[in-house]
Amino acid sequence: MPQHTHGVAPPVFNDNAFKLGFFASNCSGGMAVTQVAERWQNTWENNLRLARLADAAGIEFMLPIARWIGYGGETDFHGNVLETMTWAAGLLAHTKNINVFATIHTACNHPVVVAKQIATIDQIGRGRAGLNIVCGWNKPEYDAMGQTLPDDHETRYEMGQEWYDIIRKLWYEDARFDWDGKYFKLKGAYGQPHPIVGKVPIFNAAGSTQGREFATRNADFLFTSAIDLGRSKDEIAGIKALAAAQGRKVDVLTFSYVVCRPTAKEAEDYHHYYSQTHADWAAVDNIINLMFAHAESFPKDQLKLIRDRFSGGHGGYPLVGDPVTVADGIQKLHEAGFAGSTLSFVDYAEEFPYFRDNVLPILEARGLRKAFKVQS
Repeated sequence: MPQHTHGVAPPVFNDNAFKLGFFASNCSGGMAVTQVAERWQNTWENNLRLARLADAAGIEFMLPIARWIGYGGETDFHGNVLETMTWAAGLLAHTKNINVFATIHTACNHPVVVAKQIATIDQIGRGRAGLNIVCGWNKPEYDAMGQTLPDDHETRYEMGQEWYDIIRKLWYEDARFDWDGKYFKLKGAYGQPHPIVGKVPIFNAAGSTQGREFATRNADFLFTSAIDLGRSKDEIAGIKALAAAQGRKVDVLTFSYVVCRPTAKEAEDYHHYYSQTHADWAAVDNIINLMFAHAESFPKDQLKLIRDRFSGGHGGYPLVGDPVTVADGIQKLHEAGFAGSTLSFVDYAEEFPYFRDNVLPILEARGLRKAFKVQS
């Protein structure tokens, strides 16, 4: 059985009605596909500064993107990326309250190794490690590693299921075992240590039918885009019904980008400045072409809207305006059925304190979040 050396549940399982996290701070540019000089620099020092700010403010999690090849354009967007397992280990060592996830590709990370890595960083963070599973979509990355991306989603998720079944067995069982699967052959495998609280939170992003079946079988939280909130409401209901049919509860998260200023005009002007006037459109189009060719993360019938949102925040939901307007946007996401959202900024560490001081209190007053008390 798993070891239980620390009895606090992982932060993402708290009772806040709307959970918040930071996304992609390990990547150059973060989520803004822009050429402006002040765009996010993904140095370790900047990531550590952001993690400490998030930790003290009660933000539930930090989630990285695992990226191996950039998207080109003038900035080579995401051409400089901190590897996610070592990034998570470092941040867990310097924080006390926040979940830190490692984003791991099933195709290029052996499950026996990943199980051990996550269990190790879970000790570093005293029960705050998380795993974000990616079953593959970015063909140039497969090419760079000498691998072949399966054309069909069925094969990708079939492998992903076997991969995660092995990890789960290593985490939650003590006995040695042999494994004679389609994708993995193991002899006398076992995993010690186990995760220390017996429950590692699992994230997965899924748009395809096969992906959603995988996520509702295995994940605690499924990520999906919020392009049209009316569509999202029906989509979330369907995801929850699919999970319930398997006897599981899965919450749905989305991702957003924030431009929050004292006035709506200031926010809108800056949004236009970085996401339109100074967008890296070549990188935007490279991302969209790749995603539409090999993934089903976004509805193809809304390409123009999606293209603009990609320059602003990698396709995320825009939260642009004064603090009340931004809080209203978050409330709309909650009312559509989302259990939370990631946040990104052009410069996370410089812009988050204004959001913390001016938006979080509104969310608390509306009952979407509880006032945070720092844990010792």
